[in-house]
Amino acid sequence: MSLQLFGSPDGSVLSLVSNLKVSIAAAVFSPGLQLEVDTEGKSKLALQVSNSGFELIEPNAIVKYLAATKNGNNSVFGNHELIDKDEKILYPALKSNQIDLSILSQIGSIPSANAEDVSQIIIFSSLYPLLSKQTDTELSGWFKTFSEIPAVAKGISHATKGHGPQRVPEKNTGKVNVVEGCAVVHSEGKLKPKPNERNILITSALPYVNNVPHLGNIVGSVLSADIYARYCKRRNYNAIYICGTDEYGTATETKALEDKVTPQELCDKYHAVHSDVYKWFQIGFDHFGRTTTPKQTEIAQEMFLKLYNNGYLEEKVMKQLFCPVHKGFLADRYVEGECPRCHYEDARGDQCDKCGNLLDPFELINPRCKLDGHTPEPRESNHIFISLDKLEPEVRKWIGEASEKGKWSKNSKTITNSWLKEGLQPRCITRDLTWGTPVPLKGFENKVLYVWFDAPIGYISITANYTDEWRDWWQNPEHVQLYQFMGKDNVPFHTVVFPSTEIGTKEKWTMLHHLNTTEYLQYEGGKFSKSRGIGVFGNNAEATGVSPSVWRYYLASVRPENQDSQFSWYEFVTRNNSELLANLGNFVNRLAKFVIAKYNGVVPSFRTEDCPVYPELLKDLNSLVKTYVDDMETVHLRKGLETAMMISARGNLFLQENKLDNSLYNDFPEKSDAVVAIGLNIVYLVSAVIAPYMPETSKQIEEILRVPELKIPDEFGLWIQPGHCIGKAQYLFKRIDEKKIDEWRNLYGGQQQK
Repeated sequence: MSLQLFGSPDGSVLSLVSNLKVSIAAAVFSPGLQLEVDTEGKSKLALQVSNSGFELIEPNAIVKYLAATKNGNNSVFGNHELIDKDEKILYPALKSNQIDLSILSQIGSIPSANAEDVSQIIIFSSLYPLLSKQTDTELSGWFKTFSEIPAVAKGISHATKGHGPQRVPEKNTGKVNVVEGCAVVHSEGKLKPKPNERNILITSALPYVNNVPHLGNIVGSVLSADIYARYCKRRNYNAIYICGTDEYGTATETKALEDKVTPQELCDKYHAVHSDVYKWFQIGFDHFGRTTTPKQTEIAQEMFLKLYNNGYLEEKVMKQLFCPVHKGFLADRYVEGECPRCHYEDARGDQCDKCGNLLDPFELINPRCKLDGHTPEPRESNHIFISLDKLEPEVRKWIGEASEKGKWSKNSKTITNSWLKEGLQPRCITRDLTWGTPVPLKGFENKVLYVWFDAPIGYISITANYTDEWRDWWQNPEHVQLYQFMGKDNVPFHTVVFPSTEIGTKEKWTMLHHLNTTEYLQYEGGKFSKSRGIGVFGNNAEATGVSPSVWRYYLASVRPENQDSQFSWYEFVTRNNSELLANLGNFVNRLAKFVIAKYNGVVPSFRTEDCPVYPELLKDLNSLVKTYVDDMETVHLRKGLETAMMISARGNLFLQENKLDNSLYNDFPEKSDAVVAIGLNIVYLVSAVIAPYMPETSKQIEEILRVPELKIPDEFGLWIQPGHCIGKAQYLFKRIDEKKIDEWRNLYGGQQQK
């Protein structure tokens, strides 16, 4: 007969236990049996009987066979209480690496040490990884005596060749041990500016209420502002994010007529639609309001009258385009025609989407009514104009200072300067409508404020509906910075018209500090079109079944910051599978599962000195964290996301270069402990830097680690301490089948319902 042991490089607890059982049995019952140990780890456990072809591979069966062969007593194959406990209690615990001292109470007492007792050989071997390190248990005396029997000692020597000392993980008590002061501070109640802190007021362009936002609308304003707002709050800045639906104007009134509802009913319907879309995208407004409120009327009229009393409003007879078919004056945006500058055929009466120039509807070549296609005719009407020419010196001076100090995005500077270059002219701020903020002047009772004058004031009124102390935010320029996010087509109204209004009131206002704008997001090489069913709109994203975190990640990764960018289904699926799943998801899941399997989920005691690459790792991580903070402070959101994922990739590399596996755990325990503890802290850092982009994923990681929200730091730290107990592993992302690319491309390529 010959006995082949498990190859020692396997290093697992189960292989050691199996080798112990058969080696001790061989030494006790068959001292002349040939034992073979393969040091390269290629062998399997097997008892072979020469020339007969008979082979046993189950360790308990081998022990019983060797005993029966010596004694000629087949009773060893019967039932034994200790063997039963070994198979039903110890083996499952060893297999799941969950064996600890508490399991001894289920074993009970053992008779005096007897090497020829088959059940004692088996139970001794299974308890060896635990009791070889523990000397103060009720079984320690028996264990010591049994191990000192010469034949047993010989068997132990054979079985443990090449095996490192076996490790017994600590019991998971659910303890939380995180460095104090590293968590995010959550304010109670409604926020107000605080002295000696960074107070940041964040707005995104108010989405117009009569449609469903598409992905370009979402990434260009509300999502971008939300990412920055979440960053600020993760830095413990005192920040609020205000937005709401823009509800007045010709477009709403006209759409209501088409749908045969009142304008208010239309606004109520679409305010709820917008609110639901943004809620699904996890946009974390402090308040999402609307412009159809008494506060809007009060504040807008108050600012209008201050401009009037200060001599910055003037009355003019205005020639307007009137549609004789539906018998109504046409708002600029409801006149279409050929742009006189670039000759784009579908320019609007207020602006050309192709060249970006602001237009007068009478400048359009071959103008037409957007509603019915008929040629409009000019008619005269009295209107109020804001005297931008009188305000130009102050506005120009303010723009020069604010754009530099606030580091406005390049395209916002370019658009603003192109308007200044032509010189500011008086601009009409009233309209012949009934749906809007009434003009508070005698003789203008049948007119309302122009939506582009009225809507930016909505930021103020929405804040006033959030808190009665709204002036602490909006009339506190010494202590509050205003950050605004929007698509490039909204720029002039926020850099010229609205600031002119604020300046013209001669009151102290919190004016624009940083303006962050985007170019256009195209859909698969073309434009989004609700009427033609082309592109993904807010409600379509949820219908795909892909999580909001993936959508937020992808949109941020293609955010059109300096030039137009493309939405691509192929790229969407690829980024999920190769970046989120393979990089971030793999890093977190691999480490969490290892800590649960090997350490019972308990962070071990460790020294950074036991991890030779730690100094280089620390240098890399600190450099990446600094870059990330710089990216976010300058509101380069796309680059910030890239840097956040580089931190995750560096964590993956750290695990790879240290070869985190069973061999490291068994053969280099101190290094394994350090790698695990440091790795968990990198995961914690990743949870913080991705939080602005993927709040749901960040929360999942925090649940896995059982930690509070980590404040975004200035450098890497060892926040999670030894003895801390993590939770259950979770899959952060799911693989998306590549077949979905064509399915979604067909579904949203012009075939969907309007």
